[in-house]
Amino acid sequence: MFRGLANLNLVAADMPAAIGWYTTVFASPPSFVRPEEGPPQYAEWRFGDDEDEFALMDARFRPALDRPGGALVSVHVDDIHDEMRRLTALGAAEFDPITPRGEGWWSSSVTDPFGNLVGLIQSPHWAAQHDG
Repeated sequence: MFRGLANLNLVAADMPAAIGWYTTVFASPPSFVRPEEGPPQYAEWRFGDDEDEFALMDARFRPALDRPGGALVSVHVDDIHDEMRRLTALGAAEFDPITPRGEGWWSSSVTDPFGNLVGLIQSPHWAAQHDG
């Protein structure tokens, strides 16, 4: 049985730049970086009401697939329009425009400066479950 999102991993070829960019996005440095000495290969942040784990790993460790595949993971935001403006001002590029999905739901996605697709969702269901 699925119990919840344990970890979201994105990749970057330029880990110092990616760590700097996401430090700005999260308004805090990563809580965990490995190795402790030398160039970083992995970094993670905890965010949100559930302390979800967001991680970056060096692109050299990207899993190889024998056919196309992938996933879009979306993070809940309180105001999708404000968050889209904030992320694009930081250098992300709109991928999917902000789209109303009905009954208070909105979705969009951006590509970060390192080529990762990040989904945004304004979800009344998520907000209700988290007293928001």
